[in-house]
Amino acid sequence: MRTTTRLRELLAGPDLLVVPGAYDGLSARLIAQAGFPIVYMTGFGTAASVLGQPDVGLLTMTEMVQRAAALAAVAGDVPLIADADTGYGNPINVRRTIRDYERAGVAGLHIEDQVWPKKCGHMEGKQVIPMEEMVQKVRAAVDARQDPDFVIIARTDANAITGFEDALRRGHAYREAGADVIFIEAPRSITELRAIKEAFPGVPLLFNWAESGKTPPLPLPEIRALGYKLVIFPVSLLFAATYAMSGLLEVLKRDEVPTVMRDRMLTFSQFTDTIGLPAIQELERRYGVNQ
Repeated sequence: MRTTTRLRELLAGPDLLVVPGAYDGLSARLIAQAGFPIVYMTGFGTAASVLGQPDVGLLTMTEMVQRAAALAAVAGDVPLIADADTGYGNPINVRRTIRDYERAGVAGLHIEDQVWPKKCGHMEGKQVIPMEEMVQKVRAAVDARQDPDFVIIARTDANAITGFEDALRRGHAYREAGADVIFIEAPRSITELRAIKEAFPGVPLLFNWAESGKTPPLPLPEIRALGYKLVIFPVSLLFAATYAMSGLLEVLKRDEVPTVMRDRMLTFSQFTDTIGLPAIQELERRYGVNQ
């Protein structure tokens, strides 16, 4: 089964889809190995891991597509949803964006209505383009996909700029333009989260669970009860890994060695098993490599 078709089936199912965010090949492999149904490629984490800089529109489409292709290859049969920022231009650019992400093996993506260069949805200083302009981008995305099962998620950042009612209005317009999933970024209360669900009956909705962000950090049963379909955790693995690495660097700065953190680290063999060395060794035996 194509990963696009698998993603469609998951979206049509009854369960809340819990989707951790990957920022590189290793994190994508860990998510897939842990048995999650979908991998999410985070733009925030990609900017941090590729450039070591914030998510403020510094990455090009080509860089994002290259990272998406690498993550899709690692995820294998697990569908990958990717961040495609604003679509990288006008509706004509969006058509190319969709085609390139499809060729990269992505099962779905989201585009947003921010002005380029965009910012992380939980940062200040965002701006949005006119709703009618984004409607044309969504239409172009729908028209451009080669695989009818490829999932297009439309995100609006209007809540923080032009207000909640405008965000709802935009969500409806993007749905009418053909978006499969609606993503209203950064709701600021349970009241807003509930109003979003009430405004879009029967429409798959995405909940962005961002640590220390603007949206209340609800437990999964509450998100499920609110009626959301997808909950992404775009920065959780990134923040946890950064914390762990910073702790080890502090150990080294104190003239100590990593053995003091042994209980919080994998062994060499555990790590190589995790990243697939046994499968490579089996191929070496099959083909007589290094015998």
